[in-house]
Amino acid sequence: MRKSTAVWAFVLAVASLALPYRPALAQHETAADLLDGERAFRNNCANCHGPDGNQIAGIDLGRGQFRRPMSDQDLVRTILTGIPNTPMPATPMTTEQAQQIVVYLRSRGATTTSGIAGDAGRGKAIYDGKGGCATCHRVGGAGSRVGPDLTTIGSLRRAAELQQALIDPTADVQPANRFYRVVLKDGSTVEGRLLSHDTFTVQLLDSHEQLRSFNKADLRQHGFIPSPMPSYRSALTPQELADLVAYLASLRGR
Repeated sequence: MRKSTAVWAFVLAVASLALPYRPALAQHETAADLLDGERAFRNNCANCHGPDGNQIAGIDLGRGQFRRPMSDQDLVRTILTGIPNTPMPATPMTTEQAQQIVVYLRSRGATTTSGIAGDAGRGKAIYDGKGGCATCHRVGGAGSRVGPDLTTIGSLRRAAELQQALIDPTADVQPANRFYRVVLKDGSTVEGRLLSHDTFTVQLLDSHEQLRSFNKADLRQHGFIPSPMPSYRSALTPQELADLVAYLASLRGR
């Protein structure tokens, strides 16, 4: 072996020892596998662990916090076989599906949009006060019906998704939360949250919380409009935003 070749072989060997350890499940880290893992987590795990994986005290699946050290293989085995004498059941799925859930959970840290710890108590004060959220939303029967009911939003959306909705409300609007505008033949306009529509009619909940129904044949035009939800990117400080997200994430209808 030539001297230069031997030197490079030695350098590469040393460099390989310094590389960060990549778990065996890294081979599954494709976009499709992450989506499959998220879907499987929501269908099988989120009911008990919550959409962020932190609903059980002492456990935060998205940040790798467990009651004892857990490798990827330990997590896969736990998902498949459960934990005896605890509420954690065995989950009927393939090993590959369990691996995809673990890969998805490991990716959760990268999807968190803020490292600031929020306080749900302060967040409620922002919701009721500076944020003005109750003018459009309701929690537990208190507030407006113009916007979506948030009573169980913490069970439906992850903290990262809640923060994204506060910063950029138009980025991901759920089908049930779309807003619609109709223009009657006399030129008058009505806007509101779309409740339903078919070939002949459209039903809205207008800005006065009134149910409105229209025959499309009586309309000059109609169609979807951007969400009226304001962006809080500059309206709230990063800490206030984290506090509001913490409050919303705590809303699970209990």
